[in-house]
Amino acid sequence: MNDYYVYVYIDPRSYEEFYYGKGRGDRKREHLKEDGDSEKARRIKEIQADGKEPIIKVIAARLSEDQALLVEKTLIWKLGRTLTNKSSGHYSDHFRPHRTFDRELPDFDYANGIYYVNVGEGEHRNWDDCRKYGFLSAGQGAKWRDQISRLLVGDVVVAYLAKAGFVGIGVVEATAVPVREFRIGGKSLREMTLVAPKVFEHEDEPDRCEYPVRVRWERSVPRQKAYFQRKSGLFTTQLVRASLAGQPTTLSYLEKRFAIELTPLLTGA
Repeated sequence: MNDYYVYVYIDPRSYEEFYYGKGRGDRKREHLKEDGDSEKARRIKEIQADGKEPIIKVIAARLSEDQALLVEKTLIWKLGRTLTNKSSGHYSDHFRPHRTFDRELPDFDYANGIYYVNVGEGEHRNWDDCRKYGFLSAGQGAKWRDQISRLLVGDVVVAYLAKAGFVGIGVVEATAVPVREFRIGGKSLREMTLVAPKVFEHEDEPDRCEYPVRVRWERSVPRQKAYFQRKSGLFTTQLVRASLAGQPTTLSYLEKRFAIELTPLLTGA
């Protein structure tokens, strides 16, 4: 039934809005009788001690309960710093946390995706290293650096090894950084026993060095057991990074071969 409304309590001494609520019937007036020590109750008592009463106004009416909850939560989010409400509960996860406008947040500023990543083996990177220590890498030029740098925390990556096939599925845990800044458990790749001999070549040149991305592997196999099936419509490219959003045949193949569901990896389920 659309008999819910959203109301506001206003301090008559300053005309400052200090509480939003939702309800039906006479719910909007019930706070006047509260005898607790909440910030809202204290504010009402202060107003009454000055010989006044809070101004109570309905600001949205003829709503379903879910509609009222969403309107209430929106108002609380917008004016949260000046209110006595505690912003939690229903719908709270749908709103951006306060004091985060200086950051890029998943679900608010970008959506994670499932991406094919070309391992691109050579002197500067090797699948054995990537699999053992938990990373992927690209670089030795700005156009390759820029592609790997577009991977975001929470993206699902599918590692492809040329002339072999698909070798790993993982989740990005940290975005690309120059190789000399890259750390795994606080340790530099210099402290690892690597197969690739020239990982640190050009390390002082931002446009030419390697850019590793830290990855948590959910499934991975050695190169000898890579998955691939020729002439079956599987997606491959020489690009470092490419979206698999429009590749249902490849996604289905990967889920079957690696015995894993990809969508839950995106949501953290």
